[in-house]
Amino acid sequence: MLNVKINGKAYRVREGTTILEACREVGIHIPTLCYLEEISEEGSCGVCVVEVKGAKTLQRSCVTEVREGMEIFTDTPLVREARKLNVELILAHHNIDCPVCERNGSCELQDIANRVGVKDVRFEQAPFFYKEDLSAPVVRDPSKCIFCQRCVNVCDEIQSVSALSIAHRGMRTFVGAPFGNLLVDTPCVNCGQCIMYCPTGALTERDDTMRVWDALNDPDKYVVASTAPSIRASLGELFGYPPGTFVRGKVATALKMLGFEKVFDTNFSADLTIVEEASELIERAKNNEKLPIMTSCCPAWIKFLEEYYPEFIPNVSSAKSPQGMMGAVVKSYFAEQMSIPPEKIFHVSVMPCTAKKFEAERRETWSHEFPDVDAVITTRELAQMIKEAGIDFKNLPDSEYDNPLGEYSGAGTIFGVTGGVMEAALRTAYDLFTGKKLEDVEFKPLRNFEGIRVAEVMLDGVNMRVAVANTLGKARELLEAIKSGEEKIHFMEVMACPGGCIGGGGQPIPSTDEIIRKRAEALYTDDEKSTVRKSYLNPWVRELYKNFLGEPGSELAHRLLHTHYEKRLLWEKVGKSN
Repeated sequence: MLNVKINGKAYRVREGTTILEACREVGIHIPTLCYLEEISEEGSCGVCVVEVKGAKTLQRSCVTEVREGMEIFTDTPLVREARKLNVELILAHHNIDCPVCERNGSCELQDIANRVGVKDVRFEQAPFFYKEDLSAPVVRDPSKCIFCQRCVNVCDEIQSVSALSIAHRGMRTFVGAPFGNLLVDTPCVNCGQCIMYCPTGALTERDDTMRVWDALNDPDKYVVASTAPSIRASLGELFGYPPGTFVRGKVATALKMLGFEKVFDTNFSADLTIVEEASELIERAKNNEKLPIMTSCCPAWIKFLEEYYPEFIPNVSSAKSPQGMMGAVVKSYFAEQMSIPPEKIFHVSVMPCTAKKFEAERRETWSHEFPDVDAVITTRELAQMIKEAGIDFKNLPDSEYDNPLGEYSGAGTIFGVTGGVMEAALRTAYDLFTGKKLEDVEFKPLRNFEGIRVAEVMLDGVNMRVAVANTLGKARELLEAIKSGEEKIHFMEVMACPGGCIGGGGQPIPSTDEIIRKRAEALYTDDEKSTVRKSYLNPWVRELYKNFLGEPGSELAHRLLHTHYEKRLLWEKVGKSN
């Protein structure tokens, strides 16, 4: 422990602590902009400067460690003026279009400017040298970039994708795709975590709301919506509810008020995914082939595998994601039930995920000559549509989702949490594999937010090792362990975003660890309250197989509900072309 003084008061703090950490521990707030604990500690923005007795210059508190006897001042006139000056310099190199910016009201730069007392920018606006990149579901606007490098560090440290880098110097400094490429020409997996950590509107999702509005106003279109498991635990935040508030009934009401003919629940197709995936797992486990089997629900994970580990593509379940299965069923079974030509149905998927926009465009996921999912909007985009329509979300009554694609099991709802797909699959696989009924359906060892969790499950005398990877960086670690023989795994789940879909790139900002945990609690509570907690026991799923699909793995099920993947190696091609 070290003895220090902060603003004239004596404290004891741990050795190795930065000034910023020390101040936070004793309840003193220092503003930060570029700083992300253990991820981005660049000290580039200069907003966190403090005065240290004896030092010739102001110190950047996020990268300066405390020393024995140090005297720190966090609120002197010099400190306040320096912070204001640094923010003004950032604003002089920033496109100040706040009223029309995607992040207006949730922008950290906007908040910091208010906090440090910036009333005007004394410097001439710098020229902008780079155009907006609209090539991918993640949109980059260089005119709003403040070069904090948070996106670069998150993409590298958390996701191990390295699709972004910083280049050039001075006025022409640029954060974007390496070699000057568009984002679509990189191994970017479209996870959107760069959006979640960007403090400004420099990174956003592609806005697809106008396409949805156009469809809703087209008399020749029969417009339906399906919503992901995690939406019900996160959308409320954008209307003033505490994180983790369960708003499923209000979501259904809002979508119907927007003009959707039917509102379906992607939890239903999550159950369908489990039935197909569990059947595939049982077959491979019995024959001891293509193991470990890997989940295919996360499109960012799938693209990551295609780019970096194509040798594992045969291990991935051929089952489509819940979004993909819902789209296929909507434009086959539901269209047939309603006697509607499938090409007249406009299917909108509401997802917590920017990568789902990419997935919907993948032709190998289509079951027709046209997309099964016509538009994907994020949680944030749905909130914007509700606000544009003047709907008072907080005072909406609850309503029900529409059948036959609106009912779900508790297993379907926990798909939104890291480890949830694995747990849901094991509940069904156990019963189908052993012929017995699993009584304790909660796999507690899988219910935490550790980067990698490994557990053993006994299935009728077969010891099955299962693993869950939380984020792509941890997936890389696990894959390397499997390649080296260090780990022997039978079944593996990967979700790209921290915490799973509840921390997805399309969710409300911010999505802190605490907020993500509260969203997870809401989904686990919904599971606990469910009468049916195993996917294969969902009566509407059983009805679908009985009257339409036949049985899991049937020829029709394979044609509609399964797909294939291919190696990309785009990163290698980009490097060679440059």
